[in-house]
Amino acid sequence: MDAQELRALQAPLKDKYKDTPDAAVITLKAKGELDDSHIACKVETGRALVTAGLHPATGGPGTFACSGDMLLEALVACAGVTLKAVATALGMELRGGTVSAEGDLDFRGTLGVSKEAPVGFRAIRLRFDLDTDEPQERIDTLTKLTERYCVVFQTLASPPPLSLDITTKG
Repeated sequence: MDAQELRALQAPLKDKYKDTPDAAVITLKAKGELDDSHIACKVETGRALVTAGLHPATGGPGTFACSGDMLLEALVACAGVTLKAVATALGMELRGGTVSAEGDLDFRGTLGVSKEAPVGFRAIRLRFDLDTDEPQERIDTLTKLTERYCVVFQTLASPPPLSLDITTKG
């Protein structure tokens, strides 16, 4: 897909969202089911069922997906798609590339060993290794726009209000 095809594809959507802002607001959903025989949760991804469980650093067997890994995978997926869309819109020449994310966790927080240790990632690093001859000025623009328009990156950088509710049957 080139820049012109992308613009043609997105133009009617942009017009619709300008005219009817509420049409641009969509509620995405995720659903899982608690596993009855393991400390795990089966998550529907839309393409497959993924069972997430305890990381080995918290006593897990290492046979289930780790939700921390899944968070980083979501960041990689979103950032990769965003970068490709931005590069396409800018008419950039990319021959290929890779996206990687890594994050540092201190499991003392998760296990309640230390109240000083945070629960969650201390830091996350996102990296692109691109095969391109584009000048640094265009790469800088690509970086800025990818960061700006990547939904997962922006959600992690500026978290929205988050709530948790538990209901019971019986």
